[in-house]
Amino acid sequence: MSGRDVAIAALLGAEEFGFATAPLVTLGCVMMRVCNKDTCPVGVATQNPELRKRFAGKPEYVENFMIFIARQLREYMARLGVKTIDEMVGRTDLLKVKDGLDAKQTKINLGQILVDTSEYDRKLQTFHADLAYDFKLENTKDEMVLLKDKAIKESITKGKKSSVDIELTNIDRTFGTLLGAEITRHNAEGLLDDTIEINCKGSGGQSFGAFIPKGLTLKLTGDSNDYFGKGLSGGKLIVHAPEDANYDPSENIIIGNVALYGATSGEAYIAGMAGERFCIRNSGVTAVVEGVGEHGCEYMTGGHAVILGPTGKNFAAGMSGGVAYVLDEDNTLYKNLNKQLVNMEKVELKNDKEELKKMIENHVKYTGSKKGQMILDNFDEYIGRFKKIIPTDYKEMLRLTARNEEQGMDREQAQIEAFTELVG
Repeated sequence: MSGRDVAIAALLGAEEFGFATAPLVTLGCVMMRVCNKDTCPVGVATQNPELRKRFAGKPEYVENFMIFIARQLREYMARLGVKTIDEMVGRTDLLKVKDGLDAKQTKINLGQILVDTSEYDRKLQTFHADLAYDFKLENTKDEMVLLKDKAIKESITKGKKSSVDIELTNIDRTFGTLLGAEITRHNAEGLLDDTIEINCKGSGGQSFGAFIPKGLTLKLTGDSNDYFGKGLSGGKLIVHAPEDANYDPSENIIIGNVALYGATSGEAYIAGMAGERFCIRNSGVTAVVEGVGEHGCEYMTGGHAVILGPTGKNFAAGMSGGVAYVLDEDNTLYKNLNKQLVNMEKVELKNDKEELKKMIENHVKYTGSKKGQMILDNFDEYIGRFKKIIPTDYKEMLRLTARNEEQGMDREQAQIEAFTELVG
Protein backbone atom coordinates (compact mmCIF):
# COMPACT_ATOMS: atom_id res chain seq x y z
CA MET A 1 0.00 0.00 0.00
CA SER A 2 1.20 3.46 -0.88
CA GLY A 3 0.12 7.03 -0.16
CA ARG A 4 -1.62 7.00 -3.53
CA ASP A 5 -3.68 3.96 -2.45
CA VAL A 6 -4.72 5.78 0.73
CA ALA A 7 -5.77 8.82 -1.30
CA ILE A 8 -7.92 6.72 -3.64
CA ALA A 9 -9.50 4.84 -0.72
CA ALA A 10 -10.38 8.14 0.98
CA LEU A 11 -11.88 9.57 -2.21
CA LEU A 12 -14.02 6.44 -2.47
CA GLY A 13 -15.31 7.00 1.07
CA ALA A 14 -12.86 5.30 3.44
CA GLU A 15 -12.30 6.98 6.80
CA GLU A 16 -9.85 4.46 8.23
CA PHE A 17 -6.95 2.63 6.58
CA GLY A 18 -5.36 -0.67 7.54
CA PHE A 19 -1.78 -1.73 6.90
CA ALA A 20 -0.56 -5.30 7.24
CA THR A 21 1.88 -6.87 4.79
CA ALA A 22 3.91 -3.76 3.97
CA PRO A 23 4.88 -3.01 7.61
CA LEU A 24 5.82 -6.69 7.99
CA VAL A 25 8.15 -6.36 5.02
CA THR A 26 9.80 -3.34 6.63
CA LEU A 27 10.53 -5.55 9.64
CA GLY A 28 12.29 -8.11 7.46
CA CYS A 29 9.51 -10.40 6.13
CA VAL A 30 10.57 -11.93 2.79
CA MET A 31 7.15 -13.42 1.97
CA MET A 32 8.20 -17.07 2.23
CA ARG A 33 4.59 -17.94 3.15
CA VAL A 34 5.58 -20.53 5.74
CA CYS A 35 4.18 -18.72 8.79
CA ASN A 36 2.22 -21.83 9.81
CA LYS A 37 5.26 -24.12 9.73
CA ASP A 38 7.44 -22.39 12.34
CA THR A 39 10.27 -22.20 9.79
CA CYS A 40 10.34 -18.46 9.05
CA PRO A 41 13.95 -17.86 7.86
CA VAL A 42 14.06 -14.24 9.09
CA GLY A 43 12.55 -14.87 12.53
CA VAL A 44 9.31 -12.93 12.09
CA ALA A 45 6.73 -15.72 12.44
CA THR A 46 8.37 -18.42 14.54
CA GLN A 47 8.81 -19.66 18.09
CA ASN A 48 12.05 -21.45 17.21
CA PRO A 49 14.71 -19.73 19.36
CA GLU A 50 17.43 -20.20 16.72
CA LEU A 51 15.34 -18.64 13.98
CA ARG A 52 14.16 -15.84 16.26
CA LYS A 53 17.81 -14.76 16.64
CA ARG A 54 17.74 -13.75 12.98
CA PHE A 55 15.03 -11.16 13.47
CA ALA A 56 16.53 -7.74 12.68
CA GLY A 57 13.41 -5.57 12.67
CA LYS A 58 13.08 -2.36 14.66
CA PRO A 59 10.06 -0.18 15.50
CA GLU A 60 11.79 2.69 13.72
CA TYR A 61 11.47 0.84 10.42
CA VAL A 62 7.69 0.80 10.66
CA GLU A 63 7.69 4.40 11.85
CA ASN A 64 9.71 5.49 8.79
CA PHE A 65 7.42 3.56 6.48
CA MET A 66 4.35 5.30 7.87
CA ILE A 67 6.04 8.71 7.61
CA PHE A 68 6.74 8.08 3.91
CA ILE A 69 3.12 6.97 3.39
CA ALA A 70 1.90 10.18 5.01
CA ARG A 71 4.35 12.30 2.98
CA GLN A 72 3.23 10.81 -0.33
CA LEU A 73 -0.42 11.18 0.69
CA ARG A 74 0.21 14.85 1.50
CA GLU A 75 1.68 15.37 -1.98
CA TYR A 76 -1.48 13.96 -3.59
CA MET A 77 -3.66 16.09 -1.33
CA ALA A 78 -1.75 19.19 -2.41
CA ARG A 79 -2.24 18.33 -6.09
CA LEU A 80 -5.97 17.86 -5.46
CA GLY A 81 -6.25 21.12 -3.54
CA VAL A 82 -7.48 19.66 -0.22
CA LYS A 83 -6.04 20.34 3.19
CA THR A 84 -7.48 17.56 5.37
CA ILE A 85 -8.50 13.92 5.11
CA ASP A 86 -12.07 14.88 6.05
CA GLU A 87 -12.25 17.04 2.93
CA MET A 88 -11.22 14.06 0.80
CA VAL A 89 -13.59 11.42 2.10
CA GLY A 90 -16.23 10.54 -0.47
CA ARG A 91 -15.01 13.05 -3.08
CA THR A 92 -15.55 10.70 -6.00
CA ASP A 93 -15.82 13.77 -8.24
CA LEU A 94 -12.01 13.95 -7.99
CA LEU A 95 -11.64 10.49 -9.53
CA LYS A 96 -11.86 9.43 -13.16
CA VAL A 97 -11.51 6.20 -15.10
CA LYS A 98 -8.10 5.70 -16.72
CA ASP A 99 -7.73 6.43 -20.41
CA GLY A 100 -6.55 3.76 -22.83
CA LEU A 101 -8.38 0.76 -21.31
CA ASP A 102 -8.55 -2.44 -23.33
CA ALA A 103 -11.85 -3.83 -24.67
CA LYS A 104 -12.50 -6.09 -21.68
CA GLN A 105 -11.76 -3.37 -19.12
CA THR A 106 -14.15 -0.92 -20.78
CA LYS A 107 -17.04 -3.32 -20.06
CA ILE A 108 -16.73 -2.67 -16.34
CA ASN A 109 -19.33 -0.09 -15.31
CA LEU A 110 -18.00 2.05 -12.46
CA GLY A 111 -20.85 4.54 -12.64
CA GLN A 112 -22.33 3.65 -9.25
CA ILE A 113 -18.91 3.84 -7.57
CA LEU A 114 -17.87 7.15 -9.12
CA VAL A 115 -21.22 8.90 -8.66
CA ASP A 116 -20.71 12.62 -8.10
CA THR A 117 -21.42 13.47 -4.46
CA SER A 118 -20.08 17.02 -4.53
CA GLU A 119 -23.58 18.49 -4.12
CA TYR A 120 -24.37 16.52 -0.96
CA ASP A 121 -24.01 17.86 2.57
CA ARG A 122 -20.40 17.11 3.47
CA LYS A 123 -21.28 16.77 7.16
CA LEU A 124 -23.43 13.76 6.39
CA GLN A 125 -20.69 12.03 4.42
CA THR A 126 -17.91 11.95 7.00
CA PHE A 127 -17.65 11.06 10.67
CA HIS A 128 -18.42 13.79 13.19
CA ALA A 129 -18.48 13.20 16.91
CA ASP A 130 -21.67 15.21 17.37
CA LEU A 131 -23.45 12.86 14.97
CA ALA A 132 -22.13 9.65 16.53
CA TYR A 133 -24.76 7.06 17.38
CA ASP A 134 -25.62 6.91 21.08
CA PHE A 135 -25.66 3.27 22.18
CA LYS A 136 -27.07 4.31 25.57
CA LEU A 137 -24.68 2.09 27.49
CA GLU A 138 -25.74 3.84 30.68
CA ASN A 139 -29.10 2.05 30.33
CA THR A 140 -27.63 -1.46 30.21
CA LYS A 141 -28.15 -3.80 33.15
CA ASP A 142 -24.40 -3.71 33.78
CA GLU A 143 -24.35 0.06 34.24
CA MET A 144 -27.76 0.42 35.90
CA VAL A 145 -27.44 -2.41 38.41
CA LEU A 146 -24.13 -4.21 38.58
CA LEU A 147 -21.64 -1.35 38.50
CA LYS A 148 -23.69 0.71 40.97
CA ASP A 149 -23.92 -2.08 43.53
CA LYS A 150 -21.77 -1.27 46.59
CA ALA A 151 -20.96 -4.92 47.32
CA ILE A 152 -19.79 -5.52 43.76
CA LYS A 153 -17.61 -2.42 43.89
CA GLU A 154 -15.92 -3.81 46.99
CA SER A 155 -15.49 -7.16 45.27
CA ILE A 156 -13.69 -5.44 42.40
CA THR A 157 -11.44 -3.26 44.54
CA LYS A 158 -10.94 -5.44 47.63
CA GLY A 159 -11.70 -8.98 46.44
CA LYS A 160 -14.64 -9.49 48.82
CA LYS A 161 -17.25 -12.03 47.75
CA SER A 162 -20.63 -10.74 46.63
CA SER A 163 -23.75 -11.87 44.81
CA VAL A 164 -26.64 -10.15 43.05
CA ASP A 165 -30.00 -11.40 41.75
CA ILE A 166 -31.29 -9.92 38.51
CA GLU A 167 -34.02 -10.41 35.89
CA LEU A 168 -33.02 -10.53 32.22
CA THR A 169 -34.79 -10.32 28.88
CA ASN A 170 -33.39 -11.09 25.46
CA ILE A 171 -32.77 -7.40 24.75
CA ASP A 172 -30.13 -7.37 27.49
CA ARG A 173 -27.23 -8.04 25.16
CA THR A 174 -23.61 -8.66 26.24
CA PHE A 175 -24.75 -8.94 29.85
CA GLY A 176 -21.76 -9.03 32.20
CA THR A 177 -19.25 -7.72 29.67
CA LEU A 178 -19.00 -4.17 31.03
CA LEU A 179 -18.67 -5.56 34.55
CA GLY A 180 -15.95 -7.88 33.32
CA ALA A 181 -14.11 -4.95 31.75
CA GLU A 182 -14.25 -3.08 35.06
CA ILE A 183 -12.81 -6.11 36.87
CA THR A 184 -9.96 -6.28 34.37
CA ARG A 185 -9.17 -2.58 34.76
CA HIS A 186 -8.54 -3.13 38.47
CA ASN A 187 -7.19 -6.68 38.31
CA ALA A 188 -5.39 -7.65 35.12
CA GLU A 189 -5.36 -11.32 36.14
CA GLY A 190 -8.96 -11.30 37.32
CA LEU A 191 -10.23 -12.27 40.79
CA LEU A 192 -10.38 -15.53 42.70
CA ASP A 193 -12.94 -17.98 41.36
CA ASP A 194 -16.57 -17.09 42.11
CA THR A 195 -15.69 -13.80 43.83
CA ILE A 196 -18.71 -12.19 42.14
CA GLU A 197 -21.79 -14.31 41.47
CA ILE A 198 -24.68 -12.92 39.44
CA ASN A 199 -27.86 -15.00 39.68
CA CYS A 200 -29.91 -14.30 36.56
CA LYS A 201 -33.44 -15.33 35.66
CA GLY A 202 -35.08 -15.05 32.28
CA SER A 203 -33.66 -14.97 28.78
CA GLY A 204 -30.13 -13.79 28.13
CA GLY A 205 -29.68 -11.70 24.99
CA GLN A 206 -26.94 -12.11 22.41
CA SER A 207 -23.38 -12.46 23.69
CA PHE A 208 -24.41 -13.26 27.27
CA GLY A 209 -21.22 -13.34 29.36
CA ALA A 210 -18.97 -12.31 26.48
CA PHE A 211 -15.29 -11.87 27.40
CA ILE A 212 -15.87 -12.11 31.16
CA PRO A 213 -12.68 -12.64 33.21
CA LYS A 214 -11.69 -14.94 36.05
CA GLY A 215 -13.61 -14.38 39.27
CA LEU A 216 -16.95 -13.52 37.67
CA THR A 217 -19.64 -16.22 37.64
CA LEU A 218 -22.92 -15.79 35.79
CA LYS A 219 -25.69 -18.25 36.67
CA LEU A 220 -28.71 -18.17 34.37
CA THR A 221 -32.01 -19.90 35.08
CA GLY A 222 -33.70 -19.82 31.71
CA ASP A 223 -32.13 -19.68 28.25
CA SER A 224 -29.75 -17.58 26.22
CA ASN A 225 -29.39 -16.32 22.66
CA ASP A 226 -26.53 -16.62 20.13
CA TYR A 227 -22.85 -15.95 20.91
CA PHE A 228 -23.18 -17.17 24.49
CA GLY A 229 -19.79 -16.84 26.21
CA LYS A 230 -18.08 -15.31 23.19
CA GLY A 231 -14.41 -14.77 23.99
CA LEU A 232 -14.83 -16.13 27.52
CA SER A 233 -11.62 -15.17 29.33
CA GLY A 234 -11.54 -17.01 32.63
CA GLY A 235 -15.06 -16.53 33.95
CA LYS A 236 -17.67 -19.17 34.67
CA LEU A 237 -21.05 -19.54 32.93
CA ILE A 238 -23.86 -21.77 34.20
CA VAL A 239 -27.22 -22.25 32.49
CA HIS A 240 -30.14 -24.48 33.40
CA ALA A 241 -33.89 -24.52 32.90
CA PRO A 242 -36.33 -23.52 35.66
CA GLU A 243 -37.22 -26.35 38.05
CA ASP A 244 -40.86 -26.18 36.97
CA ALA A 245 -40.06 -26.33 33.24
CA ASN A 246 -42.57 -28.45 31.34
CA TYR A 247 -39.91 -29.77 28.96
CA ASP A 248 -36.83 -31.96 29.14
CA PRO A 249 -33.80 -29.61 28.92
CA SER A 250 -31.58 -32.40 27.60
CA GLU A 251 -33.80 -32.57 24.51
CA ASN A 252 -34.26 -28.84 23.98
CA ILE A 253 -31.95 -26.04 22.87
CA ILE A 254 -31.44 -23.54 25.69
CA ILE A 255 -28.49 -21.58 24.26
CA GLY A 256 -28.23 -20.37 20.68
CA ASN A 257 -25.68 -20.69 17.90
CA VAL A 258 -21.93 -19.97 17.99
CA ALA A 259 -21.53 -20.40 21.75
CA LEU A 260 -18.03 -19.89 23.21
CA TYR A 261 -16.72 -18.49 19.96
CA GLY A 262 -13.04 -17.68 20.41
CA ALA A 263 -13.12 -18.44 24.13
CA THR A 264 -9.68 -18.68 25.74
CA SER A 265 -10.18 -19.82 29.34
CA GLY A 266 -12.83 -20.45 31.96
CA GLU A 267 -15.72 -22.88 32.37
CA ALA A 268 -19.23 -23.27 30.96
CA TYR A 269 -21.93 -25.72 32.06
CA ILE A 270 -25.17 -25.93 30.08
CA ALA A 271 -27.90 -28.29 31.28
CA GLY A 272 -29.56 -28.51 27.91
CA MET A 273 -28.67 -28.46 24.23
CA ALA A 274 -26.80 -25.83 22.23
CA GLY A 275 -27.38 -24.67 18.67
CA GLU A 276 -24.90 -24.84 15.81
CA ARG A 277 -21.16 -24.16 15.99
CA PHE A 278 -20.78 -24.85 19.70
CA CYS A 279 -17.21 -24.17 20.92
CA ILE A 280 -16.12 -22.83 17.54
CA ARG A 281 -12.50 -21.71 17.85
CA ASN A 282 -12.43 -22.62 21.53
CA SER A 283 -8.82 -22.46 22.65
CA GLY A 284 -8.93 -23.16 26.36
CA VAL A 285 -12.38 -23.39 27.94
CA THR A 286 -13.80 -26.44 29.71
CA ALA A 287 -17.40 -26.80 28.58
CA VAL A 288 -20.17 -29.34 29.21
CA VAL A 289 -23.42 -29.40 27.23
CA GLU A 290 -26.13 -31.99 26.59
CA GLY A 291 -26.23 -31.97 22.79
CA VAL A 292 -25.15 -29.71 19.91
CA GLY A 293 -26.24 -28.80 16.40
CA GLU A 294 -24.11 -28.93 13.28
CA HIS A 295 -20.42 -27.95 13.15
CA GLY A 296 -19.76 -28.58 16.86
CA CYS A 297 -16.17 -27.90 18.01
CA GLU A 298 -15.37 -26.36 14.64
CA TYR A 299 -11.80 -24.99 14.40
CA MET A 300 -11.24 -25.79 18.08
CA THR A 301 -7.59 -25.36 19.08
CA GLY A 302 -7.59 -26.15 22.80
CA GLY A 303 -9.65 -26.77 25.91
CA HIS A 304 -12.08 -29.59 26.66
CA ALA A 305 -15.66 -30.13 25.58
CA VAL A 306 -18.06 -32.77 26.89
CA ILE A 307 -21.15 -33.46 24.81
CA LEU A 308 -23.71 -35.49 26.79
CA GLY A 309 -25.98 -36.03 23.84
CA PRO A 310 -26.31 -36.00 20.05
CA THR A 311 -24.22 -33.97 17.61
CA GLY A 312 -25.14 -32.51 14.24
CA LYS A 313 -23.22 -32.98 11.01
CA ASN A 314 -19.62 -31.91 10.44
CA PHE A 315 -18.50 -32.30 14.06
CA ALA A 316 -14.84 -31.35 14.70
CA ALA A 317 -14.29 -29.77 11.28
CA GLY A 318 -10.91 -28.05 11.27
CA MET A 319 -10.30 -29.05 14.89
CA SER A 320 -6.56 -28.84 15.49
CA GLY A 321 -6.30 -28.93 19.29
CA GLY A 322 -8.11 -29.77 22.49
CA VAL A 323 -10.21 -32.82 23.32
CA ALA A 324 -13.92 -33.54 23.00
CA TYR A 325 -15.72 -36.37 24.82
CA VAL A 326 -19.00 -37.27 23.14
CA LEU A 327 -21.72 -39.56 24.53
CA ASP A 328 -22.51 -41.62 21.44
CA GLU A 329 -25.50 -43.61 22.73
CA ASP A 330 -26.78 -44.74 19.32
CA ASN A 331 -23.35 -45.18 17.66
CA THR A 332 -23.99 -42.60 14.94
CA LEU A 333 -21.19 -40.15 15.71
CA TYR A 334 -19.02 -41.65 12.95
CA LYS A 335 -21.58 -40.41 10.40
CA ASN A 336 -21.42 -36.83 11.67
CA LEU A 337 -17.69 -36.64 12.39
CA ASN A 338 -15.42 -34.69 10.05
CA LYS A 339 -12.47 -37.09 10.03
CA GLN A 340 -10.01 -34.86 8.16
CA LEU A 341 -7.91 -33.86 11.19
CA VAL A 342 -9.11 -35.96 14.12
CA ASN A 343 -9.19 -39.48 15.51
CA MET A 344 -12.14 -41.10 17.25
CA GLU A 345 -11.12 -43.32 20.16
CA LYS A 346 -12.66 -45.16 23.06
CA VAL A 347 -12.28 -43.59 26.50
CA GLU A 348 -9.99 -46.21 28.03
CA LEU A 349 -7.09 -44.42 29.70
CA LYS A 350 -7.40 -43.86 33.44
CA ASN A 351 -6.59 -40.14 33.13
CA ASP A 352 -9.28 -39.69 30.48
CA LYS A 353 -11.89 -41.45 32.61
CA GLU A 354 -11.03 -39.37 35.66
CA GLU A 355 -11.04 -36.14 33.70
CA LEU A 356 -14.39 -36.89 32.07
CA LYS A 357 -16.00 -37.92 35.36
CA LYS A 358 -14.74 -34.77 37.09
CA MET A 359 -16.22 -32.53 34.40
CA ILE A 360 -19.60 -34.27 34.61
CA GLU A 361 -19.51 -34.01 38.42
CA ASN A 362 -18.96 -30.26 38.12
CA HIS A 363 -21.76 -30.07 35.58
CA VAL A 364 -24.19 -31.73 38.01
CA LYS A 365 -22.91 -29.66 40.92
CA TYR A 366 -23.51 -26.35 39.15
CA THR A 367 -26.63 -27.09 37.10
CA GLY A 368 -28.40 -29.95 38.89
CA SER A 369 -28.55 -31.77 35.57
CA LYS A 370 -30.71 -34.90 35.78
CA LYS A 371 -29.02 -36.40 32.75
CA GLY A 372 -25.59 -35.75 34.20
CA GLN A 373 -26.60 -37.37 37.48
CA MET A 374 -27.95 -40.42 35.69
CA ILE A 375 -24.63 -40.84 33.88
CA LEU A 376 -22.68 -40.53 37.14
CA ASP A 377 -24.94 -43.06 38.85
CA ASN A 378 -24.18 -45.54 36.07
CA PHE A 379 -20.73 -44.32 35.08
CA ASP A 380 -19.16 -47.74 34.52
CA GLU A 381 -21.96 -48.56 32.10
CA TYR A 382 -21.91 -45.22 30.29
CA ILE A 383 -18.14 -44.89 29.92
CA GLY A 384 -18.19 -47.44 27.12
CA ARG A 385 -20.61 -45.22 25.15
CA PHE A 386 -18.30 -42.21 25.15
CA LYS A 387 -15.97 -41.40 22.26
CA LYS A 388 -12.84 -39.32 22.60
CA ILE A 389 -12.20 -36.95 19.70
CA ILE A 390 -8.64 -35.68 19.48
CA PRO A 391 -6.69 -34.14 16.55
CA THR A 392 -3.99 -36.44 15.19
CA ASP A 393 -1.18 -33.87 15.30
CA TYR A 394 -2.27 -32.58 18.70
CA LYS A 395 -2.11 -36.07 20.13
CA GLU A 396 1.41 -36.51 18.78
CA MET A 397 2.36 -33.09 20.14
CA LEU A 398 1.22 -34.13 23.61
CA ARG A 399 3.22 -37.36 23.36
CA LEU A 400 6.41 -35.61 22.28
CA THR A 401 6.02 -32.91 24.95
CA ALA A 402 5.59 -35.53 27.68
CA ARG A 403 8.67 -37.39 26.42
CA ASN A 404 10.75 -34.19 26.46
CA GLU A 405 9.61 -33.33 29.98
CA GLU A 406 10.66 -36.79 31.13
CA GLN A 407 14.12 -35.96 29.76
CA GLY A 408 14.35 -32.94 32.08
CA MET A 409 13.11 -30.06 29.89
CA ASP A 410 10.78 -27.45 31.33
CA ARG A 411 7.27 -27.22 29.89
CA GLU A 412 7.93 -24.41 27.43
CA GLN A 413 11.13 -25.85 26.05
CA ALA A 414 9.53 -29.30 25.81
CA GLN A 415 6.71 -27.85 23.71
CA ILE A 416 9.08 -25.91 21.44
CA GLU A 417 11.18 -29.00 20.79
CA ALA A 418 8.09 -31.13 20.22
CA PHE A 419 6.67 -28.64 17.73
CA THR A 420 9.97 -28.38 15.90
CA GLU A 421 10.19 -32.16 15.61
CA LEU A 422 6.55 -32.43 14.52
CA VAL A 423 6.75 -29.89 11.67
CA GLY A 424 10.30 -30.70 10.71
